Order: sequence, then structure tokens, then C-alpha cells
Amino acid sequence: MIVIAHLSDIHIDSGQRSLDRTQAVMDHLEALPYDLDAVLVTGDIADHGLPAEYERARAVLTSRHPVLVGPGNHDERAAFRGHLLGEREPAEPAAPINRVHRGDGFVLALCDSSVPGKDEGHLADETLAWLEETLAETPGDVPALVAFHHPPALLHQPFIDGLRQFGAERLAALADRHPRITAFLCGHAHTPAATTFAGRPLLVAPGVVSTLRLPWEHRAHPEDHVHLDQPPALAFHVLDDEGRLTTHYRCVVPDGPSYG
Repeated sequence: MIVIAHLSDIHIDSGQRSLDRTQAVMDHLEALPYDLDAVLVTGDIADHGLPAEYERARAVLTSRHPVLVGPGNHDERAAFRGHLLGEREPAEPAAPINRVHRGDGFVLALCDSSVPGKDEGHLADETLAWLEETLAETPGDVPALVAFHHPPALLHQPFIDGLRQFGAERLAALADRHPRITAFLCGHAHTPAATTFAGRPLLVAPGVVSTLRLPWEHRAHPEDHVHLDQPPALAFHVLDDEGRLTTHYRCVVPDGPSYG
């Protein structure tokens, strides 16, 4: 059985609130009595893309579990590479940041769906080519999870739907060529959600820094859709020996009970 913790949208800034909420989630994971196969963080690591924010994020995202981190629309690629990933002199600092984790019995491919200077998402041709090569190098009996920041399908949250991943038909065509893809994982929506894309589950991590209210949960004023008082949350994706994926969503209460 493979267990992957999935968090997103930590939005580390110069203040204490986002840092404390992220630390609570990481403490929750560190207190688990068993090792996880991976911790996935799907973007919006920094709130303003500043080097100091990535330095703070790098410290708080340390874990005994393997951690895989990708960018979102609030992130800045050069600072992300240099101050979060530790790539001090990257050859192409503005290139998409695509990373792969090959675990025991699974592959987790994290694609950069960010578009510099924009809030909506799109997978660049070089990212799709990278993903195609990554999947081609993966044995056919090894399940693959594909992750990114922006959801490639409508979630029926108008604010997020307007900033989703566009051009997703190219990703769907790639998925048709690679049946080993088990599911797609993303963030950006600041609300837990589950739907489908290209015939696979599309699983959305809740936001750590805040929760986005759904249209039927608030009045029609823009300032009403962000809920700051809900606790931080994350998802646990469980891939069993039969290849079936189950997702559990968990809220984290700071200073809550530890595991033992």
C-alpha cells in the first residue's frame, strides 16, 4: 500500500500566520507513526515569489518523508529554483520546473502548470514532452500519478474556473496514450474536491492558508469567498495493491493530539 500526503497553497509570506499553519500540517505528518511514501506540495509555495519567502518555506517543508514541491501562479521560477530547490546557478531559470519522484511501486510526476505573469495555468509544450518521456520510461505495470497546480477541469467555483488550466485537451490526448496514469492531482482551488478528467480521478487538495467558499455558501460579494477561519487541511491518497486509489481529507488543528 502506497500513501501520499498532498497539501497545497501554503502561501508563505513575511507574516506568522501562513508559516504557523504550514508548520501545523508538517508537524501532523511528522507525528505519524509510519513513514509516508511521499509528501506532495502542489504550488503557491510563496505568496509573492520573494527569495525570503522561499527561504522560510524551505525550512518549514523539511520532513523525514520524501517531499516533492512544484510551483503555482504565485510562485516565481528563478527564486523558486534558487532559494527553495537550492539550484544556485540554473542553466535556464525561467524554464518550467518539472520534477519526478520514482518511489517503490509508483511514479509521481509533478508538472509546472504556471504561466509567468499570469494567474491561469497551461502546460507548455516542453512540459508535455517531458511528461511523455517520463511516462515512456516507466514500466507498464507501474502506476503513475500526474500532478500540477491548476485543475484542468471545471470545479463549478467561478473564481477558480476562470483561472484553471487551459489547453487541457492536449493533456487528455496524452493520457489516452498512457493507460498507466492512475489519477491527476492538483491544488489552486483552496477547497477539497474530487471529479474526473480524461477518464481518471482528478483530486484537488484543500488550501493550507485558507479555504475558498463555494458559490452557494456566501453572498455575491468578492470579499466573502475567502474563509480564513477554517483549519488547514490536506489529503491522503492511498494506492492499494490492486491499483485502486482512495483519498481521505483531513483537517489539522494546531497543537492537537499527537499520534502514538
